[in-house]
Amino acid sequence: MSGPKPAAQLKYSHSAIKLTMKSKGRSVTEMEQGTVAQNVAIGLPEMKDNGTRNRETAVKRPWVFYERDMVLVFKDSLAELTGTFFLILICVGSANSIVLENLENNSPTYYLTIACAFGFGIGGIVHVLAATSGGHVNPAVTWALLLDGRVSGVRALFYIVAQFIGGFAGAGVLYGVNPVNDKIAGLNEYSNLATGQAFVLEALGTLFLALTVLCTIHERRGHAPSYLQPFAIGISILVMHIWLIPHTNCGINPVRGTVWNIVNGYASLQTLVFLFAPL
Repeated sequence: MSGPKPAAQLKYSHSAIKLTMKSKGRSVTEMEQGTVAQNVAIGLPEMKDNGTRNRETAVKRPWVFYERDMVLVFKDSLAELTGTFFLILICVGSANSIVLENLENNSPTYYLTIACAFGFGIGGIVHVLAATSGGHVNPAVTWALLLDGRVSGVRALFYIVAQFIGGFAGAGVLYGVNPVNDKIAGLNEYSNLATGQAFVLEALGTLFLALTVLCTIHERRGHAPSYLQPFAIGISILVMHIWLIPHTNCGINPVRGTVWNIVNGYASLQTLVFLFAPL
């Protein structure tokens, strides 16, 4: 027969019984429930069991605009700025490689090299930023997550501004160090399509990317944060580039589709297609 329980243990057991409640078959304390409810209200991601923030899969909640922790929003926006900077510098820079300069635009090697650079490059950037900002690096992705109730309005606004700033910074640096002076690659334009056709192609390519992102973070799939999400996103981008490079040079990102054209002085009415079609 066991002896009496210590007073501290009795107090703890009584508190646990008093606080524990049943919610959809799971045992949740009032403290845990309050934490989750607060995160949902202000648009913050879920909390892991150890109390650290799981930012890769944000909590899906009713749409809100404001967040209390604006310092965190600013820090995450800096991460988006950095990620988009490297997207333009590395991925568009790969298209301007000296190795590809003498290849014909209809060469399979040309298509596959650029598609791999964008697919695996952006996949790597998403992997790096997944634990901070979530690794959107694309206003179209941010817009999709806003509509799905996974980011707040103010976070989406800060992200999009930061993405364009990072994109212009990356394009400026690439323009200064670009070794290919007589043949600029990576410009988004179309010559064999009508404007409506180009718009539809860019919109469909972006839709496929957005659906891939939403599916990889959906709670019902039970995906634990790992390398699989960035890999799936990268592969979808790779496939879209193989499809769209012959037609529009594949933008599917308002930043990627505009900043390099603008910095190089090739902005035109066609640039508006790459700005608005992904949105």
